Amino acid sequence: MARDDSPARHDRGASAHARATPPAPVRAAGVLVGMQALAALVFTVALAMRAGSAQLGVGPVLGQAGFFLLVASTLGFVAFGLVSGRRWARTPAIVTQLLLLPVVYSLIGPSRQVLIGLVAGAVVFAAFMLLINERSRMWSMGADRPDDEE
Repeated sequence: MARDDSPARHDRGASAHARATPPAPVRAAGVLVGMQALAALVFTVALAMRAGSAQLGVGPVLGQAGFFLLVASTLGFVAFGLVSGRRWARTPAIVTQLLLLPVVYSLIGPSRQVLIGLVAGAVVFAAFMLLINERSRMWSMGADRPDDEE
């Protein structure tokens, strides 16, 4: 019978200590993704509060607010996964950073909100670089653990 050496198997079988102590870049990225989740939550609340004054009507605006609430909660879940050492959380966090690049471009370019765009861009870039550095990559594959833990 072949031995399953997949990272997912190691994550399930890893001790709580191994999962609770991801490398510092992963924890820092988790904090940045958590900040993004908080920003999405603030946007959700602002959108819901202004639903009554929207020209589209209350329904579509509340629907959009519901979507952003889903985004905020998902980002919060991914951020918690990164901070608590769950290897699965790295990939959705990377994909999120790539999906936020057009948002940053839109803020800096067409929307002409340069300061907000530059701050958002710095957060996205920092989170992305923290997630793709060598320590984070090795951690995500389970290659950072000593042989006696495997």
